[in-house]
Amino acid sequence: MITNEPDTATTASPASLSPAAAAKVAELIAAEGDPALALRLGVRPGGCSGFQYEMYFDAEVGESDVISETDGVRLVLDPQSAQVLRGAVVDYKEQGLQGSGFAINNPNQQRGCGCGQSFC
Repeated sequence: MITNEPDTATTASPASLSPAAAAKVAELIAAEGDPALALRLGVRPGGCSGFQYEMYFDAEVGESDVISETDGVRLVLDPQSAQVLRGAVVDYKEQGLQGSGFAINNPNQQRGCGCGQSFC
């Protein structure tokens, strides 16, 4: 059957940063003193549920990496992680002394574990 509707699995946007997350990442990059840094987000096997997220600053961006930019802050994903993170949004929430942090809202996540660190 032929259809003119786009395939959302291939046309959904790559992962992105919310404005709050972009502001916090920009603050952290400024503290590092290296404006060439980008936030790298990846998915790796592990954790209770099969996969876990990893985030770190990276100055190396490969030709095959997927890049999105919000308010001048680059979010970089390797091609394999980009498939699992398509449409995800990294947010930052300030909720008092112990509740502040980054949260990944991933529409592809089927379930997470009780520890909050892994998913499938």
